Amino acid sequence: MKVLVTGGAGFLGSRIVQRLLQQGAQVTVFSRAPGAPAGAAVNAGDLRDPAAIAAAIQGHEVVFHVAAKAGVWGRRDEYFDINLQGTRNVLLACQQHRVRALIHTSTPSVVFARGGIEGGDESLPYPARFLTHYAHSKALAEQEVLAANGIAGVRTVALRPHLIWGHGDPHLLPRVLARARAGKLKQVGDGSNRVDITHVRDAAQAHLDALDAIEQAAGRAFFIASETVALWPWINTVLHRAVVAPVTGRVSSRAAYAAGAVLETVWRLFGLSGEPPMTRFVAENLAASHWFRHEAARQALGFQPQWTGEKALDEFFGKQANPAEPVLAGQGASHG
Repeated sequence: MKVLVTGGAGFLGSRIVQRLLQQGAQVTVFSRAPGAPAGAAVNAGDLRDPAAIAAAIQGHEVVFHVAAKAGVWGRRDEYFDINLQGTRNVLLACQQHRVRALIHTSTPSVVFARGGIEGGDESLPYPARFLTHYAHSKALAEQEVLAANGIAGVRTVALRPHLIWGHGDPHLLPRVLARARAGKLKQVGDGSNRVDITHVRDAAQAHLDALDAIEQAAGRAFFIASETVALWPWINTVLHRAVVAPVTGRVSSRAAYAAGAVLETVWRLFGLSGEPPMTRFVAENLAASHWFRHEAARQALGFQPQWTGEKALDEFFGKQANPAEPVLAGQGASHG
């Protein structure tokens, strides 16, 4: 089986590539970033170049579209050019070259609006307004991927892993640890919120499960997670393992949201570089519950998470890390 993975040099993409190689697949990585797991071919290119992605996809039976521009801040055109138009380029190339299956990495952010989600399932609607360009662009891309199911024989499915983390994480927990070490991390809200988290190894396995179950999964989106945790106690557990002082400072969810709105306005008006220290989206994610029902993934995909609790924390801190597993940072971004 010949498989192409966009963003295959990234945190999640490299794990998908490794599992495919272990199963004997011929794998090509399409990425702007150099590097790929040993054994994979590399095709350097940009999702925004339709000719480049079409040439890369030609001759492959399956495509995993993992690459994306993630984050809570940035220019609208960059998010939409990469996440929406880039996905359109992938879709068109898959149809032109009669790819059998397209597994698209989406995000639960496509259903986020203000307020928490407790036990939501795949029937949740897309919101009328989005707090980030990332969520908006990914929602539109996901809808087009699912609507294209069956066109030119291409089966499509979208996966929504929440808060991907694990050994080699270049984004999520390193940022939390850095802020905590600097004394800048405060609990937002009353600390009772629960969230889904997804270990990168489970996220990668879910993608292969989707391919194995493509006939019953086609045309559908699935929430993916390893476990649901109480966010702030879990963060303090991570800090304890890292020998960092626990979070003691607190700010109300209302104050954090208001501060995010003000800071976003200041950053836009003055064209400041970098991300604001707080945004409305971040305030919502730190204060509100975001956890989902996962029966659909278990029943349709056969997805069974393996990396939870202390085992997952041991892996993150290197006690169960696989030396052969790649730790690459590239176009494949984390999804939240």
